[in-house]
Amino acid sequence: MSWHKGFRTEPPKYRPVAVVDIGSNSVRLVVYDGLRRSPSPIFNEKILCGLGRGVATRGSLPDEGMIRAIAALKRFRALARQIGAKHVYAVATAAAREAENGAQFIARAEKALGCAIKVLTGKEEARYAALGVISGIPGADGVAGDLGGGSLELIDIKDGKLREGLTLPLGPLRLMDLSEGSIDKAREIVDEAFAKAGILKLLQGRTFYAVGGTWRNLAKLHMAQSHYALHVLHCYRLTRQQALSLSGLVAHLSSVSLKEVREVSKSRADTMPFGALVLERLLTHAMPDAVEISVYGVREGLLYSKLPVRKRTSDALLSSCWDFARRYARSPEHELELCDWTDQLFGPGRLAENEAQKRLRYAACLLADIGWRAHPDYRAERSLSMISQAAFVGIDHPGRVFLALTVFYRYDGEGEDGDGLNRLLGDEDHQRAHLLSSMFRLAYILSAAMPGMLPKIQLRLGDNKTLILKLPRKLADLSGERVEKRLSSLAAEMGRTGKVLISG
Repeated sequence: MSWHKGFRTEPPKYRPVAVVDIGSNSVRLVVYDGLRRSPSPIFNEKILCGLGRGVATRGSLPDEGMIRAIAALKRFRALARQIGAKHVYAVATAAAREAENGAQFIARAEKALGCAIKVLTGKEEARYAALGVISGIPGADGVAGDLGGGSLELIDIKDGKLREGLTLPLGPLRLMDLSEGSIDKAREIVDEAFAKAGILKLLQGRTFYAVGGTWRNLAKLHMAQSHYALHVLHCYRLTRQQALSLSGLVAHLSSVSLKEVREVSKSRADTMPFGALVLERLLTHAMPDAVEISVYGVREGLLYSKLPVRKRTSDALLSSCWDFARRYARSPEHELELCDWTDQLFGPGRLAENEAQKRLRYAACLLADIGWRAHPDYRAERSLSMISQAAFVGIDHPGRVFLALTVFYRYDGEGEDGDGLNRLLGDEDHQRAHLLSSMFRLAYILSAAMPGMLPKIQLRLGDNKTLILKLPRKLADLSGERVEKRLSSLAAEMGRTGKVLISG
């Protein structure tokens, strides 16, 4: 296989990199574990400063907001230094670029943070948000929408490329100012802006990729209402009708009511009705098929843009799974051998498998041994939790559940998933998870999770509905009751009979 060519087996090095995002509503520091294809946040803090409050009507940043922001930036500078981030990338968005006193504030902010701050244009903000979506959802096909406190950035995405885009002055803080807190007035403002936004015509029948804290909170609310088993926001999908009903409801709730809702951040209770209104009107004007949440946005898009092309085009999911193998598996080399070893049963004339299924099989192989350090009674549950809750991107919810259940069954072949995740998986995928787990269970008692053994052992489909495990003479002692039992279980999954052959 060429997909893992050049993979390094030593644990990934810890090279933290920080991003500071000075937005219209909040100022945030996120420190990631490195400038890599799928960076994981190791520290995340935001301070609600409300820099965008009143900018639309007064034209300037509020004094109180600037004081809070400068204090936050001083703290962020100290934190980044303490964590060891050698690079700090800082950006500012709508409020700072539009306010009369924006330049003066940025000068003070750079002094407080100790590094340069790039004030993004609307096009740059849209571009980074869209790159964030592409980095987290490589197959994205639709329009990405990043809702900040002061503006909404929209950009068309197709085949991994950015196309038409624009910025609209429809952030919740701006709408609250311009409408004087009236949802009805805000609706008129939004409708007028959307009527002139030709990009929305490109969204009909496609997916709207929603970026931003307000829309993430809406998704959390929908998860709670529907008792959704997987509490992962990235790639959470709502049908157009589901999103329309929810956004229409929230747009008419008061901030007092929203503060009583556990799933809604109290700091967003004031702005959520206006953010929900923007989504409700967008869905009405554009008629997309679905709304999909992306937790990757401007910050991740900024880091993605700094990667070399080779890393940018690598597979985000497999990169993450390989990092897991390097950190947690007994032998990362063994997991690569497991990928090759399972290849023997798939392809033309063997078991059917498309490219998407092959990719998930490789990912499952890389994750197959991550629970070994836990007590044997808890390895299955620990692996289920680690994989289902991991900060993986480049994978939808059914795929994530498939990986989690495959490794769960690898540790507990007869166990039942107590989290209800199996309800998110179709029967065919469930059967495939059991099949792969049976392959893993056989592989690990043959190799003891050590490299160098699996390449010497053949596993192939034989005539007369048999599944043949072929051992070289010098490894004949590996055969025995447990191996035969595991082979029989795997063969039964395929409707075959297991047979051990000793060669040479």
